Amino acid sequence: MKYLITALVGYFLGTINVAYILGRIKGFDIRETGSQNAGASNAKLNFGWAAGVMVALIDFAKAALAIFICSNLFPDDEFIRHLAGFMAIIGHIYPFYMQFRGGKGFACYIGMLLALDWKYALVILLLNLIIALVTNYIVAATFFTVTITPIYYIYRQKPIEIIILSVILAIVIIYKHKINIIRFKNKEEKRIFEKNIIFKK
Repeated sequence: MKYLITALVGYFLGTINVAYILGRIKGFDIRETGSQNAGASNAKLNFGWAAGVMVALIDFAKAALAIFICSNLFPDDEFIRHLAGFMAIIGHIYPFYMQFRGGKGFACYIGMLLALDWKYALVILLLNLIIALVTNYIVAATFFTVTITPIYYIYRQKPIEIIILSVILAIVIIYKHKINIIRFKNKEEKRIFEKNIIFKK
């Protein structure tokens, strides 16, 4: 029962998509404009930096909040903490009221890492910055983070169920970035230091 409760709490917190809500308030679907993603980067494109930062912070917070709530409901169970974060990310990516077409989940993923192991998360954020600047692609840092975390968990000898959750998240998040992979292949992917990017369908 505790795992079901954790899954529900995590999922429903994850479905709170502020980027989508802001778009609906303005009378349009944010998934049909800009980068066509219901996340912080597209909120910035459509509403400005302030909205983009706000959306990113909320996406960080909802995964962290899920972990905080569930770890207090069911203390002394490490898997509960990971399951709560996992389900918050799944809720963000596949929200029921958005026909299961939500964001890509990376901001939520970082929020989960911060709540689970803030020291590891800070190291990852620093490496993200270096990788993004060196490659000139933010998506490179995303792929690095979601693939290195399962390896880190294996190295730390985490329980197999936690490793499995991290592998599933890596697969899901990379899959959700498939459009970025296509754009990269076609040399259309957004660079960090490049102006006048045109997003194509």
